[in-house]
Amino acid sequence: MDISAVIRLLKKHVRAGKLPIVTELADTTHDPFRVFISTLLSLRTKDEVTEVASARLFTLASTPRDMLALSEVEISRTIYPVGFYRTKARTIHSVCRELIERYRSQVPDSIDELLTMKGVGRKTANLVVALGYGKPGVCVDTHVHRISNRLGYVSTRTPEETEFALREKLPGRYWIDYNTIMVALWRMT
Repeated sequence: MDISAVIRLLKKHVRAGKLPIVTELADTTHDPFRVFISTLLSLRTKDEVTEVASARLFTLASTPRDMLALSEVEISRTIYPVGFYRTKARTIHSVCRELIERYRSQVPDSIDELLTMKGVGRKTANLVVALGYGKPGVCVDTHVHRISNRLGYVSTRTPEETEFALREKLPGRYWIDYNTIMVALWRMT
């Protein structure tokens, strides 16, 4: 399979569709903190809901210190109806506290560092590094996992296996954009 040809073709169609909200946010703000928080909000939540909740939250707080000034209840109410909004409010508080205490309010630009934070998994860490910092990261969610397997590009059972298979097989120049292209394609179907 010529993955370069597939990606070129898909990019043409993705331009016509709407990009995922976290990608749009990264492109417009260039702010790793906003990418990080929006990614946390996006987990198991429709993009349209994430977009509105992110916008509401960032009008109240745009830094880790500002976010900690809000109570978990305030955050919960602001981000509702994202999935698991109460849990996500606790996670936001927790990561903001860690950002302040361990990283001088800066979002780490390393997947390994991000993975040490409570509530941060591989998908979030890769997306923050790739979209927040423009560094190589292969973000694999269920959509990327399914499409990559349906295309026959990989043959894996889990998103984590897909991530590592893609790291071995996918040319590095596609790592950052691969998630955006595949998620946008999934949304168009």
